Order: sequence, then structure tokens, then C-alpha cells
Amino acid sequence: MKNIVSANLFTKLILITFILSIIFTVVRMISAPAVASAADADVRVKSDYVLMLLQCIFGVFAILLPGILKRRVGLNIPSAMIVAYAVFLFAAIYLGEVRAFYYRFPNWDAVLHTFSGAALGALGFTLISLMNRSETVTFSLSPFFISLFAFCFAVALGVVWEFYEYAMDILIGTNMQKYALETGEALIGQEALANTMKDLIVDALGAFAISVIGYIYMKSDKKWIERMQLKKS
Repeated sequence: MKNIVSANLFTKLILITFILSIIFTVVRMISAPAVASAADADVRVKSDYVLMLLQCIFGVFAILLPGILKRRVGLNIPSAMIVAYAVFLFAAIYLGEVRAFYYRFPNWDAVLHTFSGAALGALGFTLISLMNRSETVTFSLSPFFISLFAFCFAVALGVVWEFYEYAMDILIGTNMQKYALETGEALIGQEALANTMKDLIVDALGAFAISVIGYIYMKSDKKWIERMQLKKS
């Protein structure tokens, strides 16, 4: 019960942070220039705040999603998983976009993509386990195939995220794929592709690592991973 209360309090604090960030972003977006001048190349422009606003709105929805799933479909998510999920959103959206950690720390994006690849791989394991416990779906899969599914599931969602980034860059003029420097200078050739490819590679590495761990778990039949499994009430 203490873990549940602490997780709920933690997620509410992050939710408040996102809401305040939305207000801050809207205020700054009104007065932000459309294009940075040569003298102030590092000043954030309207497209930067548009991206920040979209990410913060997405963060609010993502924070509320576990509660929605619990009320609508009776899906109970372990408190440890909720905390890890909230920490990732805070690091990716507030620190990454609002506080510009993506530009301040060159490897910030790579660390988050590695973590997300591992987290999505773990989610793949829990989805298979959840379906396997269902009364309407019955199947028996080998540990290798389950690990392969978890890996492919995580990599596929990583690709979908890159589709989203590309679409936002085209439709709204953001720089989610980091095809340009913070000053607005466009990269060319392999430099323009480097960020996207690096994201996909570290997604795959994180997914591979958790897939190997999950395979070892299933072969040795340890019980620790059960605390991270989704359960339906």
C-alpha cells in the first residue's frame, strides 16, 4: 500500500510539472520569434515551443493513461513499473525538451532510447504473459520465441516513434530528428541521418539486452520478474 501511495504521489508531481510547463510554453511561444537572428542563433523560436507544447500535452496524457486503463479495462500496473514509466517521461519531456537536455548533453537522447528499448521489450514479455493467462487465449511458446517477440515488439515501436518524429518535422517544422543544430544550421548527408540511425540502434540494443535477460529468466524459472507483470482485476 505504501508503494502504491508513493507511486501515485510521484506521478501527480510529474503531472503538475507538465501542466505548469504547458502554461510556460504557451506564454513563451507568444513572444518567441519565428526565425532566430544571426546575433541570437541560440534563441528558441516558435517551432521549438510548438514541439515543447506537443510533448508536454503528450506527457499529460501518458501520465494519466495507467489510471484510465485501470478504470476502463481493469488493468493493474505494478507501482515499480509506473514509477519507472513516470521517470522516463520526466527525463524525456521535461528535462529533454523543456530544459533542453537534448542539446546540453549529447548522449541524453541515446540513453533514453536505450532505456525505452529495454522498457518496451519488458512490456512485450508482460503482454505475452498476460495473454497466456487469459481464459480465452491459450498457447504455449518456447522461451526463445517469447524473447524474439519481445525484441521485435520493442524495435517495431521504436520505428513507429521515428515515423512520428519525421511526421512532426515535416508537418509542423520541428527538429525532433535533430537534422539541424540548435542554431538552425541544417546537417547534410550522413550527419543528417546520424540521430535517427543512432536512436534505432540503441533501441535495438536495449531491447536485445532485456530479451536476453528474459530468456535467462524463463530458462531458470526465477520469480522476480512476476512483480513487474501486468494483471487484470
